[in-house]
Amino acid sequence: MQYVIIDLEWNNAYSKKTAGFINEIIEIGAVKIDENFDTVDTFSCIVRSQIGRKLRGSVKKLTNLTNDDISTGVPFRKAFSLFRDWLSEQETVIMSWGDSDIRALLENYEYFCGIKTIPFLRYYCDLQRYFQRIKKRRPDQQAGLITAAQEVGIDPEGYTHHRALGDSLLTADIFEIIYDEANFKKEVRVCDDEFYDRLLFKAKILKNIDNPLIDKKRLEHYCDSCGTQCELVEPWKFSCNFFRANFYCKNCDTTYAVKVRFKKLYDSVDFKKIVTVVNNEPEDEEDEEE
Repeated sequence: MQYVIIDLEWNNAYSKKTAGFINEIIEIGAVKIDENFDTVDTFSCIVRSQIGRKLRGSVKKLTNLTNDDISTGVPFRKAFSLFRDWLSEQETVIMSWGDSDIRALLENYEYFCGIKTIPFLRYYCDLQRYFQRIKKRRPDQQAGLITAAQEVGIDPEGYTHHRALGDSLLTADIFEIIYDEANFKKEVRVCDDEFYDRLLFKAKILKNIDNPLIDKKRLEHYCDSCGTQCELVEPWKFSCNFFRANFYCKNCDTTYAVKVRFKKLYDSVDFKKIVTVVNNEPEDEEDEEE
């Protein structure tokens, strides 16, 4: 078994072919390590731009790549043919920091090759998700690569940031520190039909309060002070992705502004609740007279 950490840089470009924007890959970087975490080899390749002829200003600033670089690189098909040869036939777990690179890669394979899977992907692990698990972070507390490096005691200044190979090398060093065999195996995914279904699934905010996926118990509120069930003051209203309503606790004479969000994920519903206390103090006489 070998491990390969891959990182991609891309440029968001408009395609006349699809009449929409695509994250066109412009650089591939990868590190191959063995089961002892020794670096076996590295891979680096600039990919010739075939959709967007010019880099966005933000991409130039971030990567220090130039328009000349992406005009003289290797075409997508050739670049990933070279990458597949570099991988060899050995059983491999491909890893990346977050799954956005894999999504972009899938998008590029469909655009340039007309296929909806990634040929060399058999086993995959999202190292950002794995990091979240072992550090017991909530799903909404995603750690960027530099933050994660600092958290595990790596100085990120020793790496070239926002370049594919540099970020791959940094990710590989983080992986070595956080590796735990039992937990890691739980995060490795077989890249079957379900894997792609999950990858392509787009989370949706539930906007209909009568949707059967919404747990009605989540629409209750209990006083933060005395613990008794509060009274719903007004019907729920939906605004800016949240259901909103006020609740009143008679025991504490306290009104709470409550907002809840339900998001449909591939096989679950994500729930978020935010509560603030509404000031119930009466206005003074001068204010009332005014």
